[in-house]
Amino acid sequence: MPLHAIAYCSRAVAGLTLHQVNELAKDAAAHNLIAGVTGVLLTDGNRFLQYLEGPEEGVRLAYARIINSRSHMDMVELGRSSGGPRRFPYWPMRWLPVEPEDLRIAIVSDWRGLAYRREVDIDQVPTGIERAAELVNPFIGQEPPG
Repeated sequence: MPLHAIAYCSRAVAGLTLHQVNELAKDAAAHNLIAGVTGVLLTDGNRFLQYLEGPEEGVRLAYARIINSRSHMDMVELGRSSGGPRRFPYWPMRWLPVEPEDLRIAIVSDWRGLAYRREVDIDQVPTGIERAAELVNPFIGQEPPG
């Protein structure tokens, strides 16, 4: 069964707190665990970049919940893919704080097909998924916030 993935960005609704983001991530993690979906939600407190991966039906259900969420707006799908390795197997869902400029750079990076490169040349511009991985790596193995 091929792995499916979707990445999108959006803007938080006015007044959304990081405590509320934490609760949303916990709720998503509970649903994603059952659906076999893993992923990460990056936020600077105003914008989101989320990446989901898993079986087609699980990703479809998780994405439908996201589309219908009232915690964000101005949603833009950055890319989707079928096949390839699981890139964020660490959590069924977890939110991570990132600096606004780092998030902006990740969002405007190339997400077409969620390009996977076996080897990266030092002169190549990182893809969106590679930039997201750079932002996630420092948090691997750390406990999530309260």
